[in-house]
Formats: sequence, structure tokens, C-alpha cells
Amino acid sequence: MKTLKCRDVGFDCDAEVKANSEQEVMAQASKHAHDVHHVDVTPQMAEQIRTKIKVDGMK
Repeated sequence: MKTLKCRDVGFDCDAEVKANSEQEVMAQASKHAHDVHHVDVTPQMAEQIRTKIKVDGMK
């Protein structure tokens, strides 16, 4: 399981995305960023966000 916390990428938000693959995490995170924070994730942002994804609770 892969996990990404919104707070870990700089938002004051308790949302957390969990999925089986990095691609699924990024898809859910991008939708959340757009719908909740009104931010479109650019390719550069996506690269930085990927570094914050944790596997089984680890970095």
C-alpha cells in the first residue's frame, strides 16, 4: 500500500490518499488538489509530490 498525506506536500489539510500503486496515488492526489485546493498539479509538482509517497508507512 502506498500513502500520501496532503500535509506532507505543504497544505494545511488532513486528507490522506492510499492506493496500491504510485499512479493511483498521484491520480487521487491530483484530483484532491484540484477539487479542494484549486491547484492543478504540473509535471514539476508531480515529481516533487512523488518523493513524499510512503510505502507501508515508510518513506
